[in-house]
Amino acid sequence: MRRREFIALLGGIAAAWPLAARAQQGERMRRIGMLSSQAADDPESQARIAAIAQGLQESGWIVDRNVKIEYRWGAGDAGRVGRYAAELVALAPDVIVTSGGSTVPPLLHATRTVPIVFVNVADPVGGGLVESLSRPGGNATGFIQFEYSLSAKWLETLKEIVPSLTHVAVLRDAALASGIGQFAVIQALAPSLGMEVVPVNVRDAEDIKRAVAAFARASNGGMVVTSSSLAVFHRDLIIKLATEHRLPAVYYRRLFVSGGGLISYGPDLTDHYRKAAGYVDRILKGEKPADLPVQAPTKYELIVNLKTAKALGLEMPPTLLARADEVIE
Repeated sequence: MRRREFIALLGGIAAAWPLAARAQQGERMRRIGMLSSQAADDPESQARIAAIAQGLQESGWIVDRNVKIEYRWGAGDAGRVGRYAAELVALAPDVIVTSGGSTVPPLLHATRTVPIVFVNVADPVGGGLVESLSRPGGNATGFIQFEYSLSAKWLETLKEIVPSLTHVAVLRDAALASGIGQFAVIQALAPSLGMEVVPVNVRDAEDIKRAVAAFARASNGGMVVTSSSLAVFHRDLIIKLATEHRLPAVYYRRLFVSGGGLISYGPDLTDHYRKAAGYVDRILKGEKPADLPVQAPTKYELIVNLKTAKALGLEMPPTLLARADEVIE
């Protein structure tokens, strides 16, 4: 083979060499930490993992090819969350993704330099996690769950379903600023709807059982479940108690209704994890959390479980069903 033809042949082979294979040789493996307050085998946890992986892949980050994710699962244990926060920071990842208001403070206690992208946080400004939504200012940014004003919608929805209700148990995590804030909004609205609200602090399973059972002794009662990691962790128990005590209940996310709850109104949180992957991509490419504004949800969904309504002997208002984004039959 002539020298010129040989060189031309080599050039053709190089051009045909898959771009991904050539890029892979020069890629540096980046590390992402992921801290969750939930359990690893929770279906919700698996959905979050899938959403993060999908969002990363859309930006060119392939798990175990050019990015590695270190997972830590708190499983509803605050002490474990704190230990895992320190453990992840010690691994010196490029960025940490976390969810819920209970996970971000331990991470910020452990580091003020490792970038943090949070999801599902109700009040990052009030909780001291960021300076402002538009200019976070530190090493954390992300996506808020919703504005506190949304909490009023849960009580209004409950009244629409059962106009005769006179008192409502509000399940909240009083250890969180968001738990106090959500309850305050509901409490302020209650008198105008002719309702009295009773706070039920969500701590452990036995506390929840005792408090709900005590509340249910009176008639004309219902329940609102506000946002918290503990509510998600104990969701099966909460749904079971609402059914056993025949309490119509409104929840803040679809997850509860697909598990047998009556109705929910809130944002599509799985979509936030896909969007969080976009912030991870921008940070891996050099942007700073301090310059990435905290974003609020843009889409809310109303989910109704007619099977549960029938079990409770409730006739759902046609106007409410007409507004529903999904009806589970």
